[in-house]
Amino acid sequence: MADAFVSFALQKLGDFLIQEVSLLTSLRDEITWLRNELLFVQSFLKDAEQKQSRDQRVQQWVFEINSVANDAVSILETYSFETGKGDDGFASHLKACACIGRKETKFYKVSKDIQSLRQRIMDISRKRETYGITNINNNAGEGPSNRPYNQCDMVTTSLRRPTSYVDDQDYIFVGFQDVVQTLLDELLKAEPCPSVISIYGMGGLGKTTLARNLYINPNRVNSFRTRAWICVSQEYNTGDLLRSIIKSIQGCTKETLDLLEKMTERDLEIYLRDLLKKRKYLLVVDDVWQREAWEGLKRAFPDSKNDSRVIITTRKENVAERADHKGFVHKLRFLSQEESWDLFCRKLLDVRAMTSTMERLAKDMVDKCGGLPLAIVVLSGLLSHKKGLGEWQKVKDRLWKNIEDDSIEISYILSLSYNDLSTALKQCFLYFGIFPEDQVLEAENIIQLWMPEGFIPNGEKRMEDVAEGFLNELIRRSLVQVARTFWEKVTVCRVHDLLRDLVIQKALEVNFFDIYDPRKRSISSLCIRHVIHSQGERYLSLDLSYLKLRSIMFFDHDFRNMSLINFSSVFQHIYVLYLDILGRTVPYAIGSLYHLKFLSLRGIGYLPSSIGNLKNLQTLCVKSEFRRLYQLPPETAGLINLRH
Repeated sequence: MADAFVSFALQKLGDFLIQEVSLLTSLRDEITWLRNELLFVQSFLKDAEQKQSRDQRVQQWVFEINSVANDAVSILETYSFETGKGDDGFASHLKACACIGRKETKFYKVSKDIQSLRQRIMDISRKRETYGITNINNNAGEGPSNRPYNQCDMVTTSLRRPTSYVDDQDYIFVGFQDVVQTLLDELLKAEPCPSVISIYGMGGLGKTTLARNLYINPNRVNSFRTRAWICVSQEYNTGDLLRSIIKSIQGCTKETLDLLEKMTERDLEIYLRDLLKKRKYLLVVDDVWQREAWEGLKRAFPDSKNDSRVIITTRKENVAERADHKGFVHKLRFLSQEESWDLFCRKLLDVRAMTSTMERLAKDMVDKCGGLPLAIVVLSGLLSHKKGLGEWQKVKDRLWKNIEDDSIEISYILSLSYNDLSTALKQCFLYFGIFPEDQVLEAENIIQLWMPEGFIPNGEKRMEDVAEGFLNELIRRSLVQVARTFWEKVTVCRVHDLLRDLVIQKALEVNFFDIYDPRKRSISSLCIRHVIHSQGERYLSLDLSYLKLRSIMFFDHDFRNMSLINFSSVFQHIYVLYLDILGRTVPYAIGSLYHLKFLSLRGIGYLPSSIGNLKNLQTLCVKSEFRRLYQLPPETAGLINLRH
C-alpha cells in the first residue's frame, strides 16, 4: 500500500509545482528532485511489498517510504495554507508587502524541510540495495493490481456498467432450500414457551444469511410484531446489547436514552423482560462466540408461553448445543459438488465466455473449495476478472501451491483475490476494516470517506461516480456484500467476518490504519489513520504530539466529553474527523482544522460559528440522536468546497 501513499504524494508534488508559479528556482529544483526520486523509488515498491510479509527489514523500508511520502504532502499543504491564509479580497491586496516577507519566510522553511526529506530519501535508496529489492515484475495471478494509481479513472466506465447484483440470497437458493423450510417449520410451530433455534457451522457457510432470511421475510414479520436483531461478536458488552434490543423495540427518544444510560445491567434485564412479557417476539442473536454472552442475555427473555422465538447463530458447537435444552439445533452443512458448481456459475460475470477447457480448470478449483460458499463466490469473483485460459491457469497454479489435505484454505483464496486488486481498490477495500465488527455501512458514507482520503482520482469524471464504480467492483468480486438496495442501487453494504479479518491483517502489515487497543496503552506512530472503538478518553491521554495524523475516527458511544479533544495541535492537519460519539457540545476550536475535508458528528446540540473556517470541507454530516433538526450557523455558507 506504500505505492498508494507515494502516488498520492507524487500527485500533490506535481500539482504544487503547477500552482505555485512564483516559487524560487532553488526551491522548485528541490521539489522537482524529490518528485523524481519518489518516482524512481515507486518502481521498486511492487517487489518490496511482496517481500515485506516475510522480511522485517523490507517491511521497515516500506514504512520509511510511506513516512517520507506523508511528510512531503504535509509540508506542501501546510505551506499552501499558511501563505494563502487571509489572502483573499481587497484586504489581501493592502497586505501585499507584508505577505511578501511572510512568503519568503515560508519559502525558507519549506526548503529546509525538503532538504531533510532529501537526506532521508538518499538513505532509503541505499537500503534498497542492502535489502535486495530489485523491481522484479512477478505478476502471475496479480492482474489489475499492476495498474498505476493514476490510471484508475480509465476503468471507471467498465466499473459502472449496469450490474444485476446476485447477493447473499444466492446462499438461500443454492443448496439451502430444504434448510430454510426446516427452520421455518420450527419458527412457526406452536410451542408453549419461547423456543431457541441455534444455527452453527464454520465461518463462510451462510449462518447470518439464513437468519436474516427468516427475520425479514414478510410471513415472519406478520407472525412476530416485535422483532430485534443484535450482533454479539467476540468483544461484547452485555449492557450495550440489552440497550440495543430495547431501543430496537421502543425507539430512540431522548427520554428512553436518558433512562437507559442510568440503568445497571440488572436493571436493563428487568426492564427488557417487562417490555417483552406481553409480546410475541422474534429476537436474532447473531455471531455468539461464548456461552457466557448468551447466558448474560437469556435471563432478560421472559417465558410468556406465546410462541415467541430466539434465533442464535454461532461457530461454536457447544454454544449451540447448550443454548436451550428444549431448543432446536441445526448444523449447517457444506455444499455438494453440484451445488458448489451452481453457485460458482451464478456469481461468474460472463458464463458464456467460459470454454470447455476453462470449465474443467474451474471445476477443479471449485472442488478444492470444499463446499464453502464464501470461498466459492470469492473464487468466482476473482476468475470473472481474468480473461482467457492462460489467466485462469495462472490462478490455478498459485492455488495448487497451497493445497493441504486435498483442499485450499479459504484464507489463501481471500488473499489471492485481495492481491488481484488495483492499488486504489486495495485502499478502498482496506477502509472497511476501520469500522466495528458486524456493522452495516451506508454506501454513500463509504464513498464520501474515500474521496477526502485521496483514494479516488480527480479527473474528468465526477469523483462520486468513480467511487461508486469502485464499490460496485468490490461487490462483483464478492469482497463486499450487498445488505440493501433501492432501485437497483446499493444503499447499504458490509464485509464478511473472515474478509474483515483479512482486511485488518493486511492493514496492519502496511500501516494503513491502527485500531487503539486500551490494553496496550499505545498506538502506532507509523499510521496516519487512528481508529478508536472504545475508551476514547484513555486514547486522548496518550502523548500524541509527535504524530502526523490524517484521519481520526471515534466509534466510542461511552465517550461524552468532546472538550478533551485537542483540536489545536494533535488534529491540526487531519483530513477526516469521524466522531460517532455522544458529545453534545462542539468546541469552537474545531474551526482551526483548516485541512479538514470530511466531518461527521453525532448527537450534538449546535455547531459553532467557527465551522465557517473549514474552507476545504467537502462533506459535513451532522446526525441528531433524537431525530431533531438543528439550524446550521450562517457561516456554513462560507464552506466553498462543500459537496455533501
